[in-house]
Amino acid sequence: MSTPAEVRARAAQIVVLVAERGQSLDGLLAAASGKPQERGLLRSLCYGTLRWHIRLSAILAQVVSGPATRLEPEVRALTLVGLFQLLHTDIAPHAAVSETVNATRVLDEPRAASLVNAVLRRCQREGKALGDKVDADPAIRTAHPRWFVEQLDTDWTEDAAAILDANNEHPPFWLRVNRQHTTPAEYLDRLLAAGMKASLSPHAPEGLLLEEAVDVKSLPEFAAGWVSVQDAAAQLAAHVVAPLAGHRVLDACAAPGGKTCHMLELQPGLAEMVAIDASGERLERLQQNLTRLRLQATVLKGDAETPESWWDGRPFDRILVDAPCSATGVIRRHPDIKLLRRAEDIPALAERQGSMLERLWPLLKPGGRLVYASCSVLRAENAAVVQPFLARHREARDVTASLQVAWPAAGQRFAALEPGFRLRPGEAGMDGFYYACLQKSHG
Repeated sequence: MSTPAEVRARAAQIVVLVAERGQSLDGLLAAASGKPQERGLLRSLCYGTLRWHIRLSAILAQVVSGPATRLEPEVRALTLVGLFQLLHTDIAPHAAVSETVNATRVLDEPRAASLVNAVLRRCQREGKALGDKVDADPAIRTAHPRWFVEQLDTDWTEDAAAILDANNEHPPFWLRVNRQHTTPAEYLDRLLAAGMKASLSPHAPEGLLLEEAVDVKSLPEFAAGWVSVQDAAAQLAAHVVAPLAGHRVLDACAAPGGKTCHMLELQPGLAEMVAIDASGERLERLQQNLTRLRLQATVLKGDAETPESWWDGRPFDRILVDAPCSATGVIRRHPDIKLLRRAEDIPALAERQGSMLERLWPLLKPGGRLVYASCSVLRAENAAVVQPFLARHREARDVTASLQVAWPAAGQRFAALEPGFRLRPGEAGMDGFYYACLQKSHG
């Protein structure tokens, strides 16, 4: 990449790879080259176009005669990139139009230049009216798949609209302070002295919220392990697990290791921390995090559903099951989830989550605690997984409500009479998350 048109052409290619071929946006952007300013623009165009893809597509369908899907995939994607610039950014309209039209030549589609120009010029003139025509439909207005909107209406009722709006917000930049080196208040002073405005979290004891995202290399003592980037909702995991000195702890599905490292930071007196994950590549990232933070753990490649392949037979005092899920609680960080996730994915995910609970429960000592966590907002992956497990296991008891955790609006949430605690996206600036702490009786 070197010219504005080339950046827009590459954005269109990435949108096609995500929307039509199911590839990961983060993976594609990680492989992008170019100067920092070019990569920043590319990231903004890709994230924004995918975040609003459903709405932009509906607007495009009004403008192009015949189904918009008849356009060549890269031309269609490029047009959506152009619409995103006009409707959702402060890029000068003349630059958005001209550079997007120029990008047709970069894509070797020069005959599409006049069509792209016509669509974008009309959007300049009639953008609000075109948007108003499609925005009566909440799914299109908020650019979410219809199945997801309908499920939110069932699972969250009065909170559904707030979740949809939060998913389209720019994600906040949360830090986790390592208490082995400093306190959150002291690190806040360091940030302020460095000209970085931030505030303490009222819910995550080690959490700091930066007003603006920064390069992690600019954070004071980042390389020395004083701080990590982690959403405040995920930071609650270590406090829900609450391991004690002398405990043997299992972090199942541990990579890339944020929760593993947080527990080790809070409790350096653990007898052993065992971190497993089925992905060797992700385990490499976990080990890199351990190394930077100067922490020690037993890292094993293994599947949580087949503990016989890696477990040494010694039981654990605490188990964290950070289950693979739909990730519908972190859409604002990963807008490609809107296009990659399907309604038919959810039953298979829930079945796997239930299987993990069943297979890992025998590894827990009597009197121990297993924490089930997910970054999904769907009941099918949360309470609907934990509730039948509790019904099958009389020796298991949900103790989430009794934990010393600063849950937002806790009294109202626990009144729902379902196991665990759920956080909606955007609540107290946090991602969507679910926690259920299950204690095993001695009997």
